[in-house]
Amino acid sequence: MNVEFVPIGVVHSGLCTPGAPPIQSRFSRCKGTVEVFPEYAAGLKNLEGFSHLILICHFNRSKKQALSEKPLMDGSMEHGIFATRHFNRPNPIGIGYVALERIEGNILHVRGLDLLDGTPILDIKPYIPAFDSIPDAKTGWVTEDHLSKLAEASAQVQETPDGAARHA
Repeated sequence: MNVEFVPIGVVHSGLCTPGAPPIQSRFSRCKGTVEVFPEYAAGLKNLEGFSHLILICHFNRSKKQALSEKPLMDGSMEHGIFATRHFNRPNPIGIGYVALERIEGNILHVRGLDLLDGTPILDIKPYIPAFDSIPDAKTGWVTEDHLSKLAEASAQVQETPDGAARHA
């Protein structure tokens, strides 16, 4: 079985250094835009009423495919790739949650990016709390300490005028 996807858009952000972006969009302060290609712009109809979006992307700069990886903030041991959100996946597909600030034509202005400039967008879905939030979900090996480290590291990432991301 062969599956092919065609990008519907591309991310424009000040995050240009692989390995330096915020680790999860939930903790990011970075702003940027999602350019939806003109042939898909009609699909944005009625999107302006949503405060948050789910971006489905292709990790086009992933260097390898792996079945286990050490999570970026938990280097103590490897986990099965499907128990992580690491980018070195058999199918390098990622998700991110961003706040939608405004729409100008086919350009979405967003906040909370953790995607590198030029990342292809495969799909956009509205975030709907009744569908997308499961308050009693279990988090496996991901502890409160792990989440705190992610939040702290991601909050320190700042975009610089030369397009590089750096830690404050």
